[in-house]
Amino acid sequence: GFRKERAALESLRGHRNIVTLYGVFTNHYSANGPSRCLLLELLDISVSELLLHSSNQGCSMWMIQHCARDVLEALAFLHHRGYVHADLKPRNILWSAEEECFKLIDFGLSFKEGNQDVKYIQTDGYRAPEAELQNCLAQAGLQSETECTSAVDLWSLGIVLLEMFSGMKLKHTVQSQEWKTNSSAIIDRIFASEGVVNSAIPTYHLRDLIKSMLHCDQGKRASAEKALCSPFFSIPFAPHIEDLVMLPTPVLRLLNVLSDASLQCEEEYEDILEDIKEECQKYGPVVSLLIPKENPGKGQVFVEYANAGDSKAAQKMLTGKIFDGKFVVATFYPLSAYKRGYLYQNLL
Repeated sequence: GFRKERAALESLRGHRNIVTLYGVFTNHYSANGPSRCLLLELLDISVSELLLHSSNQGCSMWMIQHCARDVLEALAFLHHRGYVHADLKPRNILWSAEEECFKLIDFGLSFKEGNQDVKYIQTDGYRAPEAELQNCLAQAGLQSETECTSAVDLWSLGIVLLEMFSGMKLKHTVQSQEWKTNSSAIIDRIFASEGVVNSAIPTYHLRDLIKSMLHCDQGKRASAEKALCSPFFSIPFAPHIEDLVMLPTPVLRLLNVLSDASLQCEEEYEDILEDIKEECQKYGPVVSLLIPKENPGKGQVFVEYANAGDSKAAQKMLTGKIFDGKFVVATFYPLSAYKRGYLYQNLL
């Protein structure tokens, strides 16, 4: 697995949605003697953890769209290079706080299309039907007629997105006879269920995108490139406050700090600005600080740090602090939106 993963990561280097390999080293102190290790970039929370936090609620459409686009971009790139990831699942999609995007990790089962060397690919619950069939045949010592192609990755992503939308683990669902008979009806049922929070948003584009990835016939399954053209990606969603607490970025947004009165009195405003800056600099150098006096964002405090490590430390320490007699709420904020001067209105 080590040699294979290293080779894959070296040839896929440079794509923003694929984990960066910095180098290789030998650990001489491991219990089983020297072992070769990959030095990878440090990433944050996984989709698996995000699913735990949003259990039975489902993730926000902003998060699903962000994740779907990032992973599809990664897949389009690696499929173009002839690679199949072969183990796509929530645990292998991680958030990068520095680059504010989701990245694909764990290329231990990946292979060059047409050169599949292991018969057992993918993880239970995210395994495409053709890989499932190949597994069963291999256990019986038989050869499968059909090769597994890059289409297996699209199947896995379809299941991941369905889990993000429904907030449920679907392993037992996708292994049921009903799924094998009519998966489309099950997907319709998930999208029609009353429990789903996203009822006000046109969800049918996401439903159709997921269906295009979950064709039992791999020949009919959408490719990553085609999936990226789905109308789902043209809808502008805003993040929920939960998203901004969970997904770290280099920018912090402080709520419940300033009253209208202090915004209007220039002297008081300047004093508060100084106090906030002083407090925030305890956790690392502050690149910029913004307190809009008008809507959108009126009275919110935006603090840009040089890196996400500092903003994470600040978020931990500032949340719940009492400032001017009020409890501070600290969330992260998308750096890209902040840089464009785009302040979301509908976050709370």
